[in-house]
Amino acid sequence: MWVRTRAVVAGGVVLVLLAVVGVLLVVRRLGSDLRLPLASRTCTVQADGRVELDADQMANAATIAAIGAKRGMPERAVVVALATAYQESGLRNLASGDRDSVGLFQQRPSQGWGTPEKIRDPRYAADRFYAALKKVRGWERMRVTDAAQRVQRSAFPEAYQKWADESAVLSRALLGDATGAVACTVGRTPVMRGEAAAAALTRNLALDWGLASSAVPVEVTGFTLAATDQRNGWRYAHWLVSHAQDHGVKRVRFGDLEWTARDGTWSAAGGDPQASPQVVAEVFAAS
Repeated sequence: MWVRTRAVVAGGVVLVLLAVVGVLLVVRRLGSDLRLPLASRTCTVQADGRVELDADQMANAATIAAIGAKRGMPERAVVVALATAYQESGLRNLASGDRDSVGLFQQRPSQGWGTPEKIRDPRYAADRFYAALKKVRGWERMRVTDAAQRVQRSAFPEAYQKWADESAVLSRALLGDATGAVACTVGRTPVMRGEAAAAALTRNLALDWGLASSAVPVEVTGFTLAATDQRNGWRYAHWLVSHAQDHGVKRVRFGDLEWTARDGTWSAAGGDPQASPQVVAEVFAAS
């Protein structure tokens, strides 16, 4: 009886393991086709279309767009980059993948993309992707999936196209072509607060946008950021909201609109929308 019971238990364990492996294979095969429950999607982007993402996805998308803009790449390149990251990782900075693939774009160290540590840096990964895309002759005239495939060399070359529409919506918003287009809900426990949050925002704005000295501190809970025009102002404002959860952003104001973590939306805030463009950011005070 004891032997039989052990055999039954062992058989059950094997079945469970097989089921888990099967689920993992399905996830690997479908990748970003698997949608997350809406309850986990804390950010909404509306710019001639609607996209819903969670906080990590939104922050990664904002960084990918910013690196493209800093490199002087056209909006079409940002669409291709976002569609690629959508498909390869679901806009998540993955620690592993197929064979030795890692990161947002599932780049492989063995294929010359860099060390795993470097590839796990979203800025480095995005910069390498844009550099490779720029070398593809005529990529600007290709379909999104064809341009992405020339860089990625995927076993599923048509897979990127299904993310083209979502990526176009994100690009319009994150590159400042839409007003008050990125709205995120921030939980009660942001990752950072106070002086540490303000310092991290200033540092990462410099890394993403090259704004090393343009952020002016406001005490220890925020800063103001000069923008050359309305488009750049909305680029920075949307970037700040996109990074609200991981950087403890409490309030962002630009022109006559204001976003707050409490409401998670943009609303009228008074002021002159034609005044000198200036983005105001406030972080949660240290507890």
